[in-house]
Amino acid sequence: MSLDLFFFLLFMFLFLYPELMWRYRIVRRLKCIKDLERERKSRVIAMIHRQEVLSFLGIPIYKYITIEDSEEILRAIRLTPEDMPIDLIIHTPGGIALAAEQIALALKEHPAETRVIIPHYAMSGGTLIALAADKIIMDKNAVLGPVDPQLGQYPAVSILEAYCMKGEKLNDETLILVDIARKAIKQMEEFVYNLLKDKYGEEKAKKIAKILSNGKWTHDYPLTVQKLKEIGIEVDTNVPKKVYELLDLYPQPRGAKPSVYYIPIPYKKEGNNEKD
Repeated sequence: MSLDLFFFLLFMFLFLYPELMWRYRIVRRLKCIKDLERERKSRVIAMIHRQEVLSFLGIPIYKYITIEDSEEILRAIRLTPEDMPIDLIIHTPGGIALAAEQIALALKEHPAETRVIIPHYAMSGGTLIALAADKIIMDKNAVLGPVDPQLGQYPAVSILEAYCMKGEKLNDETLILVDIARKAIKQMEEFVYNLLKDKYGEEKAKKIAKILSNGKWTHDYPLTVQKLKEIGIEVDTNVPKKVYELLDLYPQPRGAKPSVYYIPIPYKKEGNNEKD
């Protein structure tokens, strides 16, 4: 083999390897989803937002809920028989409010039982989708987040607070922003109420909707299982093991140096005598 041919083949291997590995990972993900469907007798849909790697250049893409996500999930729900439960696995920092609202409404309208499974976190729009499900299933250390509207880089509630402090001294552009902020909070509170009223009753739904949408906490505040129960939201913590296996198939980009190490095997209980 000539040196030129060797380098050509090496280049082709380096060029194609990331693509082949990506396709192989897709096959493994689909198999894991199929196993989950067989185990739970449901339609399993996964919306997992992690950094992916583009080609061999290692360019990270930051993902969040988009209109494309809502189109795909709505299509999957339409293809699901009305008597088949849906398990929607989500791992997301949030995203476009309109897209999250579309997914939430479609999930709520599905006749059979709907379950949202959160292995790690589902913030903002992810929380909105979780609230639409008949059952929320979370890891005991997973978190949801508040759904208070954000206008650009500012929380809508903070814009109203600034208005209360300065009043009419604000310029016209800011006053328009205040009006939009007031409407956004009202709209979100009403939307969350409509998601919850059939499940919790009108009074409890109003209370939860106000707490989650009116800026009681910062937008990134972690709503733990315990905190959700205090608010009045019912949570199940029996996450299927296969869900964690699926999440493992969405690795962080190559080249990112890990900061956590451990031996990936379960430790034996004390008292078991084992030879080295």
